[in-house]
Amino acid sequence: MTKLIISIFLFISIISSLSGQDVNIKSSFDSSRIYIGDQIKFTITVDKPSDLRLALPIFKDTLCKNIEIISGPRVDSSTIKNGRTKIVQKYLITSFDSGRYQVRPVFAETKNEGGIKRFYSDYSMLKVMRVKITPPDTTTKIFDIIKPYKAPLTVGEVLPWLLIITLAGVIAWTALRFLRKLKKSETPSGTFITVELAHEIAFRELEKLKGEGLWQKGEIKRYYTMLTEILRQYLENRFSVFSLELTTAETLEALVKKGFKKDGAYNELKAILTGADLVKFAKYNPVPVENESHFQNSWNFVVATKENEMVTGPVEVKVSEKEGNV
Repeated sequence: MTKLIISIFLFISIISSLSGQDVNIKSSFDSSRIYIGDQIKFTITVDKPSDLRLALPIFKDTLCKNIEIISGPRVDSSTIKNGRTKIVQKYLITSFDSGRYQVRPVFAETKNEGGIKRFYSDYSMLKVMRVKITPPDTTTKIFDIIKPYKAPLTVGEVLPWLLIITLAGVIAWTALRFLRKLKKSETPSGTFITVELAHEIAFRELEKLKGEGLWQKGEIKRYYTMLTEILRQYLENRFSVFSLELTTAETLEALVKKGFKKDGAYNELKAILTGADLVKFAKYNPVPVENESHFQNSWNFVVATKENEMVTGPVEVKVSEKEGNV
């Protein structure tokens, strides 16, 4: 009796196990008939136990001859009742050749110790039809190619181009007048312009700085900033040393490379720039005597290094009518 009960129990378990491992796979088109060039979906549906691992097919380019895949697959899976999972694959397909096509059954497979087991769908049928352009009784007649239709131009098509052409003409006319006025305003032929020498610019700026009385007003840092800017601009105009972009050490080194001797003028310039750096960056507060001394030394430096011109006063340079420059 005990053996009978055990046998019945094992039989029921085997039947339940087999039932639980059941796999259903279906494949179908959205429609069984399409016209050439139409696009429809080809859907593969797999209903399987959630714990069963299946390898699903992946199609590329075509499902079969003359049925082309446009995109896909788009895969979606969801859990349904009784511990089962539903997997859906969708392809977008089309065909450009008429006829009846049969897509072979799609299969999914699983591997286990016993080998490979496959589950198949049914065949999928699709009919691709041509569009009927002429009545049935004229299908054998050959027609001439219709010439392209040339639609007449409308005001709405011409008006934007007229506006663009008009606007371009106005812009060109305005630009031409502006250039003519600009040419007339240029320096006339035979006139002279005055070119100041480097030391003349420096003396004028030093006089201007002295007149402002900055350090007397307590604006020490601004005073030394402007004083050093005048000297650095002088070095650029006189020796082509772009000191405004250099540190004090780099400025002195550049002067030496230009052939400047380390004489008294060099030492005066070094003392001025170094003292100014102390005020600007080290918050040094010089006494009035130092302020006056640095100004006088700056003046003396320009006097000692200015150009020795044979002709005193401003230099006049004739402007060429053709070249329009100095």
